[in-house]
Amino acid sequence: MAGVTVSDDVLAKEFSTHRAHLIGVAYRLTSTISDAEDAVQEAWLRLAGLDEARRAEIRDLRGWLTTVVGHLCLDRLRSAAAQRERYVGPWLPEPIVTPYGTQPGDDPLETVVRDEQVRLATLVVLDKLTPEQRVAFVLHDAFSVPFGEIAELLGVTEATARQHASRGRRAVADAEPPRLADLAEQRALIERLLAAILSGDLNSVVQALHPDAVLIGDSNGKARTSRRHMVGADKISRFLLGLIKMYGVHRILSGELVVVNGQIGMAIPEVPADGDLIRVDRRVTTFDIRDGQVTGIYDMCNPEKLTHLRF
Repeated sequence: MAGVTVSDDVLAKEFSTHRAHLIGVAYRLTSTISDAEDAVQEAWLRLAGLDEARRAEIRDLRGWLTTVVGHLCLDRLRSAAAQRERYVGPWLPEPIVTPYGTQPGDDPLETVVRDEQVRLATLVVLDKLTPEQRVAFVLHDAFSVPFGEIAELLGVTEATARQHASRGRRAVADAEPPRLADLAEQRALIERLLAAILSGDLNSVVQALHPDAVLIGDSNGKARTSRRHMVGADKISRFLLGLIKMYGVHRILSGELVVVNGQIGMAIPEVPADGDLIRVDRRVTTFDIRDGQVTGIYDMCNPEKLTHLRF
């Protein structure tokens, strides 16, 4: 393929054809929409800033941009590691929320969530990797970037880059999330869980949850949710029924069904305090499902991660 020697206008149009792909790369690497969009914008600025001779050296524009975005995301991951040490409670990825019951659009973010590998359960596992492991694994296994380029990006030998990817691959395989049920199956189970909560029947709630179900809340101390990983159907059921007493059943379930990273979830707006009932904080909650039971509940109510959403 000839090098890139086109005008800025033509180059911008060519770049736009790769934008959805690059957003997907950056989001899978950072789990953050703002970081992903910033990385893609910076990649464009670097491309546009090249002189004609440097552009002519680019034989594969998509590959070149993918590597640039990977390098930018590596910097962000290393910076985020220090920031998260000060984070209050668990950290969850920033959700991509799309309407339920509509056909996916052409927005790059809607394109991203068609890939099962951006499910929250998968991203949670990726967030446990070192920045080097994550970049090596994602770029090679998901986007076929050669190890030689990954090694150069990481500043290591090719053998070390392969080791990083291998460790990431093992971690993801060991924590493989459950099969993604279709949306109709997900909705039926979530409605069953919500009906059990509405009834206040502890046993019914427990039966809707997998015995080893996990609830993870992300608020950074700025909203009410669990500040620790909660494990076990009985413990989670009692917690959920306790919330009903605090918030009021008609208020906490006032949200709408949405699709969160490809899975059924609920977008719940803020509801002011009312008498003895405390304020409901704005949040997005989604669920993992396996064998007809809920295996995971992700409750995202850190307002900084919801600023891009309208509900």
